[in-house]
Amino acid sequence: MTLTHFADEPDQETRIAKLREELKKLGGSTMSFEAMPADMEEEFLRHVLEYETAEPISLLRLIENSGLQITAPEDLDESNLTTRLKEIIERMATLGAYVLHTNHLSDRGLYEYLYNDGLREEAVLFPENPSYAYMIDLTGSGSEEDNQVYLKYYADEEHRKQWTLDWPDDPVPDHEDPPFDRDRHLPQSPLG
Repeated sequence: MTLTHFADEPDQETRIAKLREELKKLGGSTMSFEAMPADMEEEFLRHVLEYETAEPISLLRLIENSGLQITAPEDLDESNLTTRLKEIIERMATLGAYVLHTNHLSDRGLYEYLYNDGLREEAVLFPENPSYAYMIDLTGSGSEEDNQVYLKYYADEEHRKQWTLDWPDDPVPDHEDPPFDRDRHLPQSPLG
């Protein structure tokens, strides 16, 4: 689907109505954005429609299509693995994909996660759109294990206290500094 045929419509209300209709056909929400200025609503609806009609693809395929072959972790020694990991993370950033909360993993652990899981997930990416970022949060699955890793290494004291109030039956591990210092050197989304 191309969104250019909406741009040919000179009347903004008609463009917005067409965007809403396309989203409705896709099973999307028909909610109204009356409190939102028309320009913002139109842009928002365009982004939603673009996302809903995009073809998901794995980062692995995109990265390899861009010419960077990804070697199996067991075929790399430590020095080569670290170099390859950096190349992969930098290539991901050029595609609008970023990793978060990696300091609890060694380079090998992170590479293995990306190779076996993170890069194989299908995602919707818009490399040409800097206002869109795809984030791979290594503590963001919602699993008990990820929650514990987040609380142990990344949560500040305020978040840890709030967690205790919200989920008093959940154990909160003692804080530890993560064993690695990688995150502050990783490419960051222009969105922050």
